Amino acid sequence: MEIASKYDPSQTEDKWYAYWMEKGFFRSLPDEREPYTVVIPPPNVTGVLHMGHMLNNTIQDILVRRARMLGKNACWVPGTDHASIATEAKVVNKLRDEGVEKFSLSRDAFLEHAWEWTNKHGGIILEQLKKLGASCDWDRTSFTMDEVRSQGVIKTFVDLYRKGYIYRGIRMVNWDPKAKTAVSDEEVVYKEVKSKLYYIKYQVDGSANEFVTIATTRPETILGDTAVCVNPADERFAHLAGKRVLVPLINRSIPVILDEYVDMEFGTGCLKITPAHDINDYEIGMRHNLESIDILNDDGTLSEKAGIFVGEDRFVVRKKIEKSLEESGNLAKVEDYTNKVGYSERTDEVIEPKLSTQWFLRMTDIAKPALDAVMSDEIRFHPPKFKNLYRHWMENVKDWCISRQLWWGHRIPVYYLSDGTFVVAESDELALAEAQKLTGNAALTMADLRQDEDVLDTWASSWLWPITVFDGFSKDTKEIDYYYPTNDLVTGHDIIFFWVARMIMAGYEFKDTYPFKNVYFTGMVRDKIGRKMSKSLGNSPEPLELIKTFGADGVRVGMLLCSPAGGDLRFDESLPEQGRNFSNKIWNAFRLVRQWEVDEQIDQPESAALAIEWFGHRLQQEMEVINDHFEKYRVSDALMSVYNLFWDEFSSWFLEMIKPAYQMPVDGKTYRAAIGFFDDLMRLLHPFMPFITEEIWHHIANRKDGESIMVSLLPEVKSYDESILKQFELVKETIVNVRTVRKERNIPIRDLLKVNVLVGDDGYIERFNPVVQKLVNLESVLKVDKKVEGAVSFFVKSSEFFVPLEMNIDAAEELEKLQKELAYTEGFLAGVMKKLSNERFVASAPEQVVALEQQKRADAEAKISAIKESIARLN
Repeated sequence: MEIASKYDPSQTEDKWYAYWMEKGFFRSLPDEREPYTVVIPPPNVTGVLHMGHMLNNTIQDILVRRARMLGKNACWVPGTDHASIATEAKVVNKLRDEGVEKFSLSRDAFLEHAWEWTNKHGGIILEQLKKLGASCDWDRTSFTMDEVRSQGVIKTFVDLYRKGYIYRGIRMVNWDPKAKTAVSDEEVVYKEVKSKLYYIKYQVDGSANEFVTIATTRPETILGDTAVCVNPADERFAHLAGKRVLVPLINRSIPVILDEYVDMEFGTGCLKITPAHDINDYEIGMRHNLESIDILNDDGTLSEKAGIFVGEDRFVVRKKIEKSLEESGNLAKVEDYTNKVGYSERTDEVIEPKLSTQWFLRMTDIAKPALDAVMSDEIRFHPPKFKNLYRHWMENVKDWCISRQLWWGHRIPVYYLSDGTFVVAESDELALAEAQKLTGNAALTMADLRQDEDVLDTWASSWLWPITVFDGFSKDTKEIDYYYPTNDLVTGHDIIFFWVARMIMAGYEFKDTYPFKNVYFTGMVRDKIGRKMSKSLGNSPEPLELIKTFGADGVRVGMLLCSPAGGDLRFDESLPEQGRNFSNKIWNAFRLVRQWEVDEQIDQPESAALAIEWFGHRLQQEMEVINDHFEKYRVSDALMSVYNLFWDEFSSWFLEMIKPAYQMPVDGKTYRAAIGFFDDLMRLLHPFMPFITEEIWHHIANRKDGESIMVSLLPEVKSYDESILKQFELVKETIVNVRTVRKERNIPIRDLLKVNVLVGDDGYIERFNPVVQKLVNLESVLKVDKKVEGAVSFFVKSSEFFVPLEMNIDAAEELEKLQKELAYTEGFLAGVMKKLSNERFVASAPEQVVALEQQKRADAEAKISAIKESIARLN
């Protein structure tokens, strides 16, 4: 095949993705191979690709592609989440734009609109992932509200209810007035805001001139007050025990109660109690048998129970009530105040604590196995620092409010009779049979039953995701038995409790084992100055535009170049540009080799044979390092290893060593070795850069239709000779030094040089001389037994090299050079010693990393000794 002069991703990416799809390389069916399973964190069905998705799915694809090339049966299950609140909000807004209000429609009519919206927008993000190269088994695409997933959700609700884990009760919940639904504690985001603290005077009932003052940030809630509370130890208010006060503006008489909950140091020491609108007040109200007055409608406007400002928005009322309190003489003062306010993660609306009848899931019992699994490392977190966050959540777990006041979602399978009793069943038919059995009335019909109006929290479906994507609640267990538990989960640490913890709970509760063995937490993608990316800031690039500009491979490499597990990524377009430059480097290196003329009749130069021997060992060494990185889930480090191996070792050194002279052919043996190494390197690079590696792999040989690098095996790791690698590092250092001498003395490369070496204690390997001679055009490298006068010298470890020159050598200049080299080497040694004296580094760093630092110390010490000898000689 003809090779283009420049690599153009737009000409290869769609071509190879279509080829992979056509040949079915992404598909997986149970067989005799070891399975490797990953389930995608399902994005919202109406969502579009953002930078966080790009990072997350790039990492998943790397792990999946590598598993295939290790001979495993890799299965990556894609899918989307129905996202109850977000999707319903989009549909409601669309209908409103069309002049239709949600509640003017029947539930079924509204759901028709919701399904129409979902079907129209639902596949966008998955199609975008294909542009990134995601090798998902698209035949397995799942949706949390499709039939199989929905059956799993309903089955587990019924199962948990019958086990006594699910109950219905009136509780204080987090109410989202915009979405008009309860949300869980984990869906509340607390933001520090600048508020005001209002000091309000309550008149003591029966006394014209006696008042108590309370402080509040929510003056509108005084309309729901049912008590004023003081600490029994607070002597300032002992005289108020047993008395009553009047709620300002409405003059409702409420008792003064005593409770140790009150902080005597905060505000005035008096606390207004509004049981219907504050969780702590609710608990105090329960202790003191206080009435709860709910003054808010579901949309955040004031209800009839407020008595005044009825139907007005809570924040409008806050401004109005300040004025009314001032006019009535009940407002003592107003102060600026900074406090934390809860916002709905879904709609960014200020949350209102609200008493509501909801369905809850008891969490304490099902949380314990999930906590133990992570703390014992049965499930491993990468990085492990997130275990502490997980433990904190799980040790303080609260019952999960699983009902939502929405229509889009899994409708709660509870059916009420006219007297308020209810049955729980998986279908209408089973519910009717249960109701007939419960009442003893066989004449009951579905018309006598009313299904609960609420739906389940979206997470009540996604917590079952690793099970339901394999139809894990059906009688046919072939798939779930083969693919479950899954291997790796890649997700953001921001949903460690929303999703990760709950999936672990579900795994142990329903399958008696973990849902995945490893969790790789990605960081957040931020802009280059550390800000979170958002549309409002205009600092979030369009992923598909990045792919169009830099190529998918370039973007994938760019995303990973500075993305350690759990660490935030500071993104800037120089990163995918660097990735694109790497693609170009690979392409140009391949073109260089392929354009060489091959002559099978000429002998292989000794320098080429030595270069091939060295790179063969170097390749094996780095493959061992890459494997170690993957075992420890250091995916970015694995990329950097193969990146440096190709750019520095293969392209900059190896190809230079074997490159034939200008317009001269290369021998066949050397050419085949170079192409063989190229093949190995493309396979190592493929998980990271799938498109360019496929393109080159097909150019390397005449591949048959149906072959692909993605289903080839990774190169086998074999033993290597570390001594050769150490020797060759000295060879490279020698070459660099000779090049420096040429540059500093303006000696053209065409001029032959002779080099002498006074071998130090660590020796010098003569057999690599042909490589040195070729790369810096030397006539010879000869050993000497004493220092050479009138020559420029340099050190490689303790061996001193001399480049005799015809010109005179300035002793003062040489001394200055040696002193600079000494200072540099001593500084280098100090840095190494600092590392080695760090007990944490020595204890936690990989063994080979510590060994490398120790070798650096020994080398630096030997070099310092030799330089000092030379300085002494010149002095």
